[in-house]
Parts: sequence; C-alpha cells; structure tokens
Amino acid sequence: MAIRGDTVAVMPVQQTTSPAPRLLTGWGRTAPSRSTVLRPESPGEAVTAVAALRARGGCGGRGGTSRGLAPRGLIPRGLGRAYGDAAQNAGGTVLDATGLDRVRSIDAERGLVECEAGVSLHRLMEVLLPLGWFVPVTPGTRYVTVGGAIGADIHGKNHHVSGGFTRHVASMELLTADGEVRTVTPGTDLFDATAGGMGLTGLVLSATVRLLPVETSLMSVDTERLPDLDALLARLASTDHRYRYSVAWIDLLARGTAAGRAVLTRGDHAPLEALPKRLRAAPLAFRPGRLPPAPRALPNGLLRSSTVGAFNKLWYHKAPRRRTGELQKLAAFFHPLDGLPHWNRVYGSAGFVQWQCVVGYEHDDALRRIVRLISRRSCPSFLAVLKRFGEGDPGWLSFPKAGWTLALDIPAGLPGLAGFLDELDEEVAGAGGRLYLAKDARMRPELLAAMYPRLDDFRALRARLDPEGVFTSDLARRLAL
Repeated sequence: MAIRGDTVAVMPVQQTTSPAPRLLTGWGRTAPSRSTVLRPESPGEAVTAVAALRARGGCGGRGGTSRGLAPRGLIPRGLGRAYGDAAQNAGGTVLDATGLDRVRSIDAERGLVECEAGVSLHRLMEVLLPLGWFVPVTPGTRYVTVGGAIGADIHGKNHHVSGGFTRHVASMELLTADGEVRTVTPGTDLFDATAGGMGLTGLVLSATVRLLPVETSLMSVDTERLPDLDALLARLASTDHRYRYSVAWIDLLARGTAAGRAVLTRGDHAPLEALPKRLRAAPLAFRPGRLPPAPRALPNGLLRSSTVGAFNKLWYHKAPRRRTGELQKLAAFFHPLDGLPHWNRVYGSAGFVQWQCVVGYEHDDALRRIVRLISRRSCPSFLAVLKRFGEGDPGWLSFPKAGWTLALDIPAGLPGLAGFLDELDEEVAGAGGRLYLAKDARMRPELLAAMYPRLDDFRALRARLDPEGVFTSDLARRLAL
C-alpha cells in the first residue's frame, strides 16, 4: 500500500544542481542555522544520497577533515517537531525523510505495521483506526514521523503503562555511515543506541511496529481539579495505575496555598458498549478538525506573566471539579494543539524554549523546589504538564526513567532566562534527573554525563560505527555527543 505523507518543498536527491541552503529551526523557532536539504523519495535514493555526499566530500566531521572529507556531515529530519536543534546541521546537509512515506504492510490479525520512516503518526491513525488498531505511543502531536519517534524515543501519556515508542518496535532498517542497510532488532547495542539517539547512528529507513487494539476512536475520560502540588502528587501516586493515559496541566504561576494547582485528565480507549447508539454506526471514524493557522507575524511579548496568569486562572476554574466517563475524540484528548496549525507562532519571532525534566520518585523534594523556583520567577508558561513515568527504556539516550516529568514552555525573550534555566538544570542534575534532548536547545554539555549514564557507551559506538562523523547535527556538536 503506497501512501503520500506530509512533505516540505525541497529538491529531491536526483537534482544535478545543489539546492540553496535553507534556514531551519526546531519547533521552538530558536537557534536557526542554514543547511542544504535533500529529500530522498525511496530507500534506494537515501543510500545513493549518502554515498554521493561521501564521494564529493560532503560528510565527516568529528575531529576535522579525515580523508579529505568536509566537516559538516548530515542529519535526518522528519516533520520538524523537535523543539531545539536536533534536526539541524549548520553548513552541512539535512536529509528530509518525509519522502519515505509508504506503508508497506499491515498484519491486521497480529497488530503489526511495517512502514517507511517518513510516515507520520497522523497517517498511521488514518490507515489503522478503521482496522481497529492504534499507535502504541503518541506524544502531544501526531505530526511526527516514525523515524523521528524512534530517534527521540518519544513518550506519551501512557509511559507508566506502556513505556516509550521504541519498546514497541519489532525491528528497523537502518542506513549507517558506511552505506550499509542493517536490520536492527531489540536487545542489540545498535538498537539501544538508535532508540533515543537523535538520528546520530544513521538514517532509519523503515520499521515494524506493534500496535494497540481498540474498539472505537473515542476516549473515556475522567477529569478533576487538584488544589495544589501536594494533592496532585498524592492523587497520581495512589490512583494512576487505574488508567492507561494520564496527564496533569499545572499552573506554575499560582502562588501561596494554590501553588501547583492542576487539572488532571486521565482515561482509556472507550469500548464499543460505552458509545451512544448514534455513534455505533461508525465507531472507528477519525476526523480531526482544524482551525485556520496562526498568523505568521505576531508581536513578541504577547505571552507575559499577566496574560498567561489570567489564562491559567480561567483554565483552572473552568475545569470541572470532578467529571467521569466523558467521551472525547482522540484528537481532543491527545493532540489539542494540532487543531491550530503553526501554533508555535503565538510566541512571536523570538520563539520559545521547551524545558522538560524527569526526577526520580525518591526526589520529589527536587520537583517541589523546581516548581517553587518557576512560580517565584513568574515564568509565563501556559503549556505546563506533569506526568508519571514507568521504568526507564533500554535506549542509551532515552529520556524517561521512573519518576516525575515536568514540561513547560517559556518565551525565549524572557530577561535572564539562560541563567534561570541553568539553575533549574543544576537542580535536576543534582537529583540524578535528566533533560529531554528532543526539546533541548541550550543545556550546558558538562551536565550531560551526569544525566545519561550510558553516554560514554553511546559515544564509543558512534566512534566505531561512524569514525568520520558522517551523521552529525547542531545538537551533536553543541553537546559533544
């Protein structure tokens, strides 16, 4: 089955003239850099592109110009939803993987899909839901590719039950720096380095993913308000095991006794019997709505403490004190922001920083300190969420570990932001926690080893597999990955 996926307008690899470098950013729209963007439209074209770049000296880069190769290499890119600089490569090449957009096969009996890496989770939902299957893990947007989901080892609201995305990958085809296409399976070093490896071990060409059976395309959702952070943590710790999906929106501008107040939303896929009669004729319909895109030019400073504080107060008080069994569409439950295309423009031209940490359950005192610091600083964040993680995933650079994870957005132009985030980073590292590389745009590299104990193993494998640094990125150079 061939499917046309989401694409961007770039030159395919067979062009004889080199396309002009393009300015790229992550979803946060910070730290722009220029790269030559190539778009292979088949796995064979991807292999050819890597070989051609090597042949004309367009790759290489750890440690200079080994064998005459240029020092800027290449990095895969999907739909550009990493918030920082993970899919950028200043002065080098970016391989836009969205041309690898075919679903090769679906095993509707066993719940397996084999697809190329540029297929988006949105497209998989369109194809799989009518068959009674759902993706095993989805983040807050469905506009990520399967390759990106593997490279970032994405997590969702169900990590405490299901783990990260790569736990559900049965195998993948990986194009490595030497031009080989390798079949990589769980339990091997190369799989564990690629899971969460931010595209630095090679280009994922395709993957076979295990799916989740569902009876409907609706969610059965329980919602409740919690008055403060302590009440929220206690509620999550005592009852989260009852739900497949769980997330709390948290008010980081509230102070005093209301500090950390939250709206907790949890649920599971609705069974057929839960649907009213009018919906049972098409229980697996998937028709997410979309609003017009956000304007291209919005003023900086629109999101400040006063405006976000007013929004947060309204959002908290409009939520029900407690409501159970509400039927919601998948898009409303999992991906509310996808309904507003280019919502990242709301932050203005300066963009925004997404900061996400995880600290172990035994360090909830660190989480409380972090929340207090953010509240005192009056960080204008209206997209702040708290979740629980289950056991860590096998990926050497996979982000989740058993503990609390807090994610928030902050306008990039906030005065003193760099020093403040450094202070938060120190709190996280001191508690044995870590930051999410797929969202990072500014972490100090000296903190990385404390956060990721398998970092040396990752670096050693890359050195063996890719001694000339063919696969590299702005993130890799900034953090010396």
